[in-house]
Amino acid sequence: MVCIFVSRDTFPEILYKKLAEVGEVRAYPYGKPAWLTAGIPKDALKRAAAECDAMVVFVGDVVDREVLSSARNLKIISTVSVGYDHIDVAEARRRGIVVTNTPEVLVDATADLAVGLLLALVRRIVEGDRLIREGKAYDIWGALIGSDIRGKRAGIVGLGNLGTAIARRLLAFGAEVVYWSRTRKPQVEFALGIRYLPLDELLSTSDFVIVSVALTPETRHLMNWERFSKMKRGAYFVNVARGPVVDTEALLRALREGILAGAALDVYEVEPLPHTHELVGMPNVVLTPHIGSAALETRIKMAEVAAENVVRFFRGERPLYVVE
Repeated sequence: MVCIFVSRDTFPEILYKKLAEVGEVRAYPYGKPAWLTAGIPKDALKRAAAECDAMVVFVGDVVDREVLSSARNLKIISTVSVGYDHIDVAEARRRGIVVTNTPEVLVDATADLAVGLLLALVRRIVEGDRLIREGKAYDIWGALIGSDIRGKRAGIVGLGNLGTAIARRLLAFGAEVVYWSRTRKPQVEFALGIRYLPLDELLSTSDFVIVSVALTPETRHLMNWERFSKMKRGAYFVNVARGPVVDTEALLRALREGILAGAALDVYEVEPLPHTHELVGMPNVVLTPHIGSAALETRIKMAEVAAENVVRFFRGERPLYVVE
């Protein structure tokens, strides 16, 4: 009998039902909402790696070299996420363990959030909400002046599925959309009527910069001080990719020095972001707790895809999404 470990007993029911088609499911008693990013203890992960044929994990569950050193019969790790930086993929590959993820199904939800964050930032929605609640809004009536999106240049850093979805939405708002990506996308350029720019030119000419690039060794701290210092003064910055794509200290400096008019972030180098962090006290910064995919329908579909990857593997088929 195939043993399948699931790192939470609170995922949508469809995940456990589908996995049960090919094996015995052992769910860790998480005792909290499934989508919290707090991982389970490393000992539990090591035990699962030692005893089971498959592991289904979430972004907070760190499957590193130490965990994988316990693996005896482990054949597949399926993460209920698009990102897989919490898994040592190279070590898994060395041991012949397949790693799968759940891209594409969360694209629309994350693209919606990216545009929502931009709107909240440039129209100062969060500031206005706070002032209403504090009874101060009408003391500064008319002073919450923001920016239009129509007619402005929006630069997208990373034009994968997510970047393309964000581009479509921004075009609908009347923005001029340009992009930089490690691989140029002429078909998307033609279909959407958008332009490729070198990264430095994009940063220096864009009114809004939205980061949606995947986290790799090459993109870690892609947005460093050198790049922030080249941004158009008064620009707005949004990150819905991964926290380590941005050097947080460099971002703080750009905000302090007025290079940026504001920033909106859904992801951070350290998660959860401490409530005492300097970013929290900045009125021109909008913060959300890594909720890009946090739409109920999307999360259910992610769980279903993660299970389907495992089911297909044990039926001798190729999983839907294999991390190459």
